[in-house]
Amino acid sequence: MATSIAKCQRVDSFDLFSCLLLNEVIIDFQVASENPCSNYKVVYVLGGPGSGKDTLCAKLCAQFGFAHLSVGELLDKEVASGSSHGSMIKTFKNQGKLLPTEMVINLLQKTMAESSTTKFLINGFPRSEENRIASATIMKVEPEFVLFLECSKEVMIARALSRNQGRSDDNEETMAKRLKVFSECTTPVLDHYSSKGKLCKINAEKSKEEVFEEAKSCFLDFGF
Repeated sequence: MATSIAKCQRVDSFDLFSCLLLNEVIIDFQVASENPCSNYKVVYVLGGPGSGKDTLCAKLCAQFGFAHLSVGELLDKEVASGSSHGSMIKTFKNQGKLLPTEMVINLLQKTMAESSTTKFLINGFPRSEENRIASATIMKVEPEFVLFLECSKEVMIARALSRNQGRSDDNEETMAKRLKVFSECTTPVLDHYSSKGKLCKINAEKSKEEVFEEAKSCFLDFGF
């Protein structure tokens, strides 16, 4: 893939241990690619940290019968498991960097395959063009549409710092890095889906009830 895409995905350097772990992930990724998800109905939900994705997704899943897949929660569970992969995930998150696409795709595809449903609301993915291209070519997933929660940097920072969930990446320095990465890497993804007529933007600075109503309208507009 092009360097301009890769720079949004890779860390600057790895130590030997991390390289070995990533090689394990890539092997898993190659196995997962043999089991595409082309029969699933998928809606992506994107927005910066603190834009209110988790709260909204829970309501939308209850309303429309989707399973909620939060990439952040899946990664946090892996970290909590104490696995070697979890250790690498924690390092990436604390640096405010995106994880390797191979790792995220493998985790998503495994979770989807184990689910009893075929309708998924995927929260926090794809966050880069590399993510997007891999989801289309490896997972064989094309979203029904993409829901984007627009929110100012100031509001997102204030929300993230006030939620006090004990997350190591909820501090001002890491938040600034995460917002920078989001702006640089996710904007091209949004532009792509907008050009396809699949992007639905909502004002995430409104009340939770107003945001939910706007999001419901998007689902109805796309036939749900």
